[in-house]
Amino acid sequence: MSLFELIYEDSALLVVSKAPGLLSVPGRGPDKQDCLIHRVQAVYPEALSVHRLDMGTSGLLVVARGAAMHRELSMLFQERKVAKRYIAIVDGRLQANTGEISLPLICDWPNRPRQKVDHEIGKPSLTRYRLLNYDARTNSSRVELEPITGRSHQLRVHLAELGHPILGDELYGSESSAPRLLLHATMLSFPLPGTNETLTFESAPDF
Repeated sequence: MSLFELIYEDSALLVVSKAPGLLSVPGRGPDKQDCLIHRVQAVYPEALSVHRLDMGTSGLLVVARGAAMHRELSMLFQERKVAKRYIAIVDGRLQANTGEISLPLICDWPNRPRQKVDHEIGKPSLTRYRLLNYDARTNSSRVELEPITGRSHQLRVHLAELGHPILGDELYGSESSAPRLLLHATMLSFPLPGTNETLTFESAPDF
């Protein structure tokens, strides 16, 4: 099993959908070398990682083919020209159908990789959310999430701070609430460097 699906391919970039449970990039130690970018590089040796998803998160990632496109795509992310949306299932019922969560985040260093809210030295972090539906039987809500900033664990911390942790989140909620982290990168849209074209990709979650 490849643990990723090729969504789009051209001479400059790839778009893939990552399965949950697979690292985006290698970690420290020999047991953390199996990851998405290494699996992609086995087929496309010139592939370079541009951004990442948490190990438990599934969904869309763009991968550069070569250093030149890597620079271009990395700049798009730095300039916040890449639109991203996620689907999650969270505990409980959100009070509002739409809203924003603006809470500054910083690494919880003694408990890393956990992140935490810190109103003094945390980095500004903004998430927009929209309630899609509520399941009274399981007391859970399906929500669409749009991270305006891209902090580590941003969506997971913000939803937990709102009182509605993402199901299956072992760091900020309860791992036993779902067999996996119910968070999926469902949409990715960005201007194609050097053109007037915008590329948009969508991927439905399996939950």
